[in-house]
Amino acid sequence: MELPQILSNPLVYFTIITWSIIWKGLALWRAARLNQPGWFIALLVINTVGIFEIIYLLVTNKKYKEFNQ
Repeated sequence: MELPQILSNPLVYFTIITWSIIWKGLALWRAARLNQPGWFIALLVINTVGIFEIIYLLVTNKKYKEFNQ
């Protein structure tokens, strides 16, 4: 079975990896700042190309704002 043309382009993989690393870094940083080791481990282990990380950041946004004040 052959990969679709777009998936054979290395730039696509680079873009996906960069996207994932940025979101994972932001989510891990927030979990560490909020002292949530369970979330930190889950975010570190589960790889969802940024989807899980974005959801975590959105869900913890209010708590993080309160933490910084």
